[in-house]
Amino acid sequence: MASSRNSQSTDGVLAACAAALAEQVAPGQHLTLALSGGVDSATLLHLLQRIAPAAGFQLAAVHVNHGLSENAENWAEFCATLCCAAGIPLSVERVVVERNAPDGLEAAARRARHAAFARTSGDFIVLGHHRGDQAETLLFNLLRGTGLAGSAAMAPRQRRLLRPLLAVSRAEIEAYAREHNLDWIDDESNRDTGFSRNFLRHEILEPLRRRFPAAEKNLAA
Repeated sequence: MASSRNSQSTDGVLAACAAALAEQVAPGQHLTLALSGGVDSATLLHLLQRIAPAAGFQLAAVHVNHGLSENAENWAEFCATLCCAAGIPLSVERVVVERNAPDGLEAAARRARHAAFARTSGDFIVLGHHRGDQAETLLFNLLRGTGLAGSAAMAPRQRRLLRPLLAVSRAEIEAYAREHNLDWIDDESNRDTGFSRNFLRHEILEPLRRRFPAAEKNLAA
């Protein structure tokens, strides 16, 4: 019974991703996945491979090497191995992040990453942001005082950026990855609550979910 429930849940992940892409992507268009190697993007790679034949889009991947971790080269190699096994073309973009940026390392890394995306070919860049990321973004924006514009959080489509997993939880993504025996890497910086988003994830949203199980879903909505 548990196995059946898990299959239904992971089928839902595939259906949600396919439906989100169908609203934005036409046959023959070229999608480039932003592949960090983490569970979100590794799962999205697997989903896109399954969806591509019926949807008729072309698929490639890009890995942005920020050079901030001693494991950065290993992550790039992992992504290369993953894409080689899947027969997916991969480009690796090495960027320089301003470590002493006035608005912090997170913002500087994001700027460098998005500059790399802007240099990447294809009709769309596909990102692995999920429902938890959406809830974090809402809280982050509200706490920064961004007003009504910030309360919209992340759009499913923002110019060339596509986010087909915004309706899917991190738990559902991890269940899908386990069911399909996927490999991924863990970025040690994701546990550092010195970064604002990690603080919101671990110190605010996790306790909220324990007290209010629908908190993430309602915030993301």
